[in-house]
Order: sequence, then structure tokens, then C-alpha cells
Amino acid sequence: MPRMSANSMPAVSRSRSVAIVGASTNPERYSHQAVLRYLAKGWTVWPVHPSGLAVAGQACFRTLSDLPGRPDIVCMYVAPATGLGMLDAIVAVKPQVLWLNPGADGEPLVSAARARGLHVTEGCTLVVLGHGDPLTFALARG
Repeated sequence: MPRMSANSMPAVSRSRSVAIVGASTNPERYSHQAVLRYLAKGWTVWPVHPSGLAVAGQACFRTLSDLPGRPDIVCMYVAPATGLGMLDAIVAVKPQVLWLNPGADGEPLVSAARARGLHVTEGCTLVVLGHGDPLTFALARG
């Protein structure tokens, strides 16, 4: 598959789904902004937070195992140690991509996730959403 830049990414051609782990009810938090931006791009958005409080009008799921379907992306906004503790649950939902935002990325999470067969992307999903489709971007990066 040829390499693609964020500027050359095609528009989303079908409904895609994302689980945003650590989604916040606080509009100033990046995880809340991610919910809004994915929705604006036409994605099905599943906020995930132990509180279960709705985020930006979207029903929130307490755990990944509560999701109503398989997410294309699990997008992390929690500390790497928390993500490491969630690795079995992430693998179980079989996302195409595990997206680690700044502050959620790093070792040993990245190596452990890749060792479990997950396609890991590290970077700011909000930046990529400003240019196109994060799933296409992540998969094109190999």
C-alpha cells in the first residue's frame, strides 16, 4: 500500500466507529473534543468511561466489553499504565487500530500492544481529524 500523507487521505466512504477511552464530560478536555470531531466527521462514537455519564450527548459505556459492536479504532486518552491494564479488553474488541494520543502513548504499552497483534498508532487524533480519516491514515502508515 502506498504511503499517504494526512493531506492526501480520502474522505470517509462508510460509517466508521471509534471507542474513545477516557472520554470526558468537560468540553475543555481533548477527549471531549475528540468525541465532537469524530461525530462531525460522521463516525459512530462510543465514549468509554467508568462513570457511564453521557459525553456530548452520546451514551457512555463503562467498559469496552459493554460496546454494542466492534470499533474500527480504540482511541486512548488515559495514562499508559491504565492502557496496559486494559490490554486484554482492547484485544477482545478487535479494533483495526489502537490509537494512542499524547500522554496515553509510550512504553511498555506500545510494545505490549504490538506483541498482542494490535496495529498501534501514536499521535494526536485531533490533528489527523483536521486533515481526513484517521483509520485510513493509520493503516497507510503500516
